[in-house]
Amino acid sequence: MTGFLGAFGLLAAIVAFIVAHEAGHFFAAKATGMKVTEFFLGFGPKIWSFKRGETEYGIKPIPFGAYVRIVGMSALEEVAPEDVGRTYREKEFWKKSVVVLAGVAANFLLAYLLLFGLAMWGGDQTPTTAVREVVVPDDGSESAARLAGIEAGDVILSVDGVASGDWESLAAAIGSRPGETVVIEIDRRGSILSLPATLGSRSDPVTGENVGFLGVAPDYERQPISVFSGAGRAARLVGIQVAGTVDVFSKIFRFDTLSQLFGGVLGGEVDNAVRPVSPIGLAQIGSQAGELGIINLLGVMAAVNVTLGTVNAVPLFPLDGGHFAVALYEKLTRRKVDVRALIPVAVIVIGALSILGVVSIILDIVNPIQIPS
Repeated sequence: MTGFLGAFGLLAAIVAFIVAHEAGHFFAAKATGMKVTEFFLGFGPKIWSFKRGETEYGIKPIPFGAYVRIVGMSALEEVAPEDVGRTYREKEFWKKSVVVLAGVAANFLLAYLLLFGLAMWGGDQTPTTAVREVVVPDDGSESAARLAGIEAGDVILSVDGVASGDWESLAAAIGSRPGETVVIEIDRRGSILSLPATLGSRSDPVTGENVGFLGVAPDYERQPISVFSGAGRAARLVGIQVAGTVDVFSKIFRFDTLSQLFGGVLGGEVDNAVRPVSPIGLAQIGSQAGELGIINLLGVMAAVNVTLGTVNAVPLFPLDGGHFAVALYEKLTRRKVDVRALIPVAVIVIGALSILGVVSIILDIVNPIQIPS
C-alpha cells in the first residue's frame, strides 16, 4: 500500500468513525422516541443538505467533527408545542443514557471489531530459528552474526553440534556462552554451511546477568487461534489502549508537557508519546502506516476509535460523558441541574480542546510526526 493511499484511507476512515459516532446518537434517539432535526458533518454555514422526514442531513465547511441535533438536548432550548413528549429532557434516565453513550459505544465497537479482525488474521506468532534480520548491538558495533557471515533468510540448525529445534533452545544455547567461539550450522537456501562465530555479550534485561549475544532477530510462524481467543485478545487490547489514552491525556495537561508543546511550536523537540495529533498529523501517520502495511494501518484506525471513545466518555460537560453525568446526578438526587451553571465548564473544556487542536496543527506542520518502523 502506498503512502498516499494510507494517508487518504486513514482520513476517510476517521470521517467514517466520526459519522459512526454521531450515527450512534442518531439511531439511539430515534429508537427511544426523541426527535432529531439535524445530522451534519462539519460545522459552520451549510454547503449542501437535503431533508428526509423530519431530519435535515448535510455538510458544513469546517471539518472538525459532526453533530446530531436532538430536540430538548439543551435545557435552555425552547420546545415547540408539537414536539412536547419527544424531547431529550423529558425522557427517562435509561433512555438519556442510551442516547448520550451510543456514540462512545459505536467507537469502542469499531475498535473492538478491528482488533478482533487483526487478532484472527495474525493468530499466534511463534518465533522460529529462521533469521529475519541481522541486528546491530546497542553500542553500534558489528554483531557476531554479521562478522560470521550470517544473513537474513538463513535457518540456524545447530550451535556447536547441538540442534536448535526452536527459538527458545537457540537463545538458551547462545545465552549460556558469552564471549566464546562457537560453530553455527545454517541452512542457506538448501546449502548447509558451518560458520565460526565469536559471541558477544550483554546484560540480561530481566536477571542482569552477562549472557551471550549473536545478533539475529527471528522470523515468525503464524498459528491459527480460536474465535474465543481472538475475542479475548481484542478485549484486552481495547483495555490497554484505553489505559494508554488516559495516561497520555493526564500527562498532556501537566505544566512540563504544556511547556514542551508550546516550545515545539517554536521549533523545539516534542516527545511523540505526549503530543496531540491533528488531521494533518493523522495523514502523516496514515502515510507511514500505509507504507508499513495494512496491518499497521488497521491498528492505527483502532487506536483512533479508542481515542475518540475515551475522550468523549470523560464526565465533563459538554462531552458525552458530561451529559451522562448530568443525567445520573438528576436520577440520584431527583433534582434538575441548572445547565447555565455548567456553561463555564463547557467553555473551559472547549477552549482546552481548541488550543490543543491549534497547537497540534502547528506541530504537525513545523515538526512532522514520525512513527517507528
